Amino acid sequence: MLYVDIPTRPEIKALVQRRGDAMVSIYLPTTPQSQHVETTRIELGNLHREAEQQLEAAGVDKRTIAPISEQLGDLEEDYEFWRFQANSLAIFVSPERLWTYRLPNRLVSTVQVADRFHIKPLIRAISLPQHAFVLALAEGEVRIIEVNEDSAEEVNISDMPTESGDVRGDQAFDRKSDRAGWKKSGEGQKLHLRKFARAVDAALRPVLAGREEPLIVAATDPILPIFREVCSYPHLAAEAIETSPVRIPAAELGGRARPIIDAVNERAMQRLRDLYAERENQGRAIADIAHAARAATFGAVDTLMVDMDEVVTGTVDDETGVVHFENGDDARSYGIVDEIAGRVLANGGEVIAVRRADLPVEGSLAAILRFAI
Repeated sequence: MLYVDIPTRPEIKALVQRRGDAMVSIYLPTTPQSQHVETTRIELGNLHREAEQQLEAAGVDKRTIAPISEQLGDLEEDYEFWRFQANSLAIFVSPERLWTYRLPNRLVSTVQVADRFHIKPLIRAISLPQHAFVLALAEGEVRIIEVNEDSAEEVNISDMPTESGDVRGDQAFDRKSDRAGWKKSGEGQKLHLRKFARAVDAALRPVLAGREEPLIVAATDPILPIFREVCSYPHLAAEAIETSPVRIPAAELGGRARPIIDAVNERAMQRLRDLYAERENQGRAIADIAHAARAATFGAVDTLMVDMDEVVTGTVDDETGVVHFENGDDARSYGIVDEIAGRVLANGGEVIAVRRADLPVEGSLAAILRFAI
């Protein structure tokens, strides 16, 4: 199982609002295989040294740099921490505190030093997930499988019922007759299956609470439509793996789930591309960084799509939103698109971090506006 700490939107907003003389953001790929974490620790050491060099080049006081270096050094040596990882790690550190988030998606190594945190790659974790759960649902066998970009593993859930007889609550029927009821049609069968489905849903709630990844059901009739009726998880996928999942390995179910994950994400992106085209005809869509910065500053951006990998350095005026572009990467500048994303979030807008090819227009961003400006 991946050990993930996906940030909530309020947590991301809190990071966006933090300011200081020395704010370090580090992203690096990791591995859930504890025997291979040494490479990751070495990479963190390299990024740690790069952050120190940027801080020193910017003239930051050594007394400010020292607690940052100490916290990063302690993290590098925390072997227990490295035992439990996912596919990427986001680290945010100031002289006062260090935050970490273990992420299911794969991010490239980067270090950013400025007076604010670099949060755009972090937004990817809550944008278009490559991470999902499969509910393998059948009489006598219920499993939850965590699906990542390149792996699929079963998750142990306590109190998960495995058959309708576990939850029927009707002492007038013994388990044998209840199992027979599974195979017969009629209202009695539906009653038992609905109880069973509600019990499965209840067992899933603590696992999925606060999550936004798709839940994909692997099942057949009649339990598949009945579970859809009672499922309380808001991100239940429209598509299902319509087969009996009994004795099908987790890896095979994960393979069948990935096209569904891709379809969920593609539909979401197509809706955004269509909306962008519609708003562009109304004068309510822009792709220019300077215009988007001003719009974000004055709360005009409803939805912002950004290239998750590119960093355009410079500054954005706090009052006017005027952009000053700069060449190079140092502690005096920061990611302009990242700053625009932060202002959109602060004003109640939505930010979607995507691959460049998924943007509706060529460029670093695409903004859908609340009103024409």
